Amino acid sequence: MKTQRPLRILQILAIALIGTTACMSSSISGTSGTPSAPVKSIDSLVDTQWLSEHLGEPDLVLLDCSVIIESDDEGGFRPVSGRSAYEAEHLPTAGFADLFGDLSDSDSPYGFAVPSHEQFASAMEALGVGDNSRVVLYDNSNSAWAARVWWMLRWAGFDNAAILDGGQSAWMAESLPLSRKPVLRPAGQLSTLPRPELIVDRDTVLNVVETGSATLIDSLPEPQYSGKMSMYDRPGHIAGAINVSVNSLRDESGYFKSADDLAALFDDERDTPTITYCGGGIAASANAFIMTRLGYTDVAVYTHSLQEWAADPSNPMETGADNEDSEEALTK
Repeated sequence: MKTQRPLRILQILAIALIGTTACMSSSISGTSGTPSAPVKSIDSLVDTQWLSEHLGEPDLVLLDCSVIIESDDEGGFRPVSGRSAYEAEHLPTAGFADLFGDLSDSDSPYGFAVPSHEQFASAMEALGVGDNSRVVLYDNSNSAWAARVWWMLRWAGFDNAAILDGGQSAWMAESLPLSRKPVLRPAGQLSTLPRPELIVDRDTVLNVVETGSATLIDSLPEPQYSGKMSMYDRPGHIAGAINVSVNSLRDESGYFKSADDLAALFDDERDTPTITYCGGGIAASANAFIMTRLGYTDVAVYTHSLQEWAADPSNPMETGADNEDSEEALTK
């Protein structure tokens, strides 16, 4: 009897351990007992060769993020949805990410206002994006529209996304196939943890202007930065901002420049708090994308940008070239 009891206890413990191991295996592998495939990672910038080789893989969600810039009746320009262009031709298997639709807050007075996290996540799920997806984004212009969706995915807590270098133009330049077929993917399941600090508001920027606690980067072309021309209520830039134009990110062929050339555009301190802005947070997202690729760790986008800032006379602005020739702050 004395020798059997310890053996019996060991048997019970062994059975319990086997049961625990089985439960752990079931929770890892799923209810079917079949191990689930590991999530494939993706670099944040891919080229046409990579995309053509992986196109059609079940976990790859390709999205056209194009917005069309049209002339208006007053001699200016206005953005319109790129859906009609998408329907005319798009990369095979690409869905359409509509920055005029569910990817913006239609109740906001500002164009391309970021929607709620819930609305954005739901829109992404409807496009087939799930926790195990790899997402590739492109547009038909300078990749800034794709960068905006990339930044919102990052803001929502989803990192497995890339931009197609050169966009649709690069794809067409290589005579790769296009399609007119509508794409309907099964809805994805996206469980993300938002990063609210990646998108900042007017009060945060005003505090930076007053305290100098972060670097402000104006992403608009130099003529708009300096005040030589203006598309907003007042000319110039937010007081204290430096200028890194979105146009300086790409080479003459429309591809992003080399890492060394891009690094030369920005400050060497990778941990410096930085806020990028432009007119509506689009070009600013391209700068934020590149800075993140370069290893900057504290970058945010002021998405309402000058469409909000310039409309309020109490928000300080300056004119002049890159702060060297800044004129008197325009506060009236």
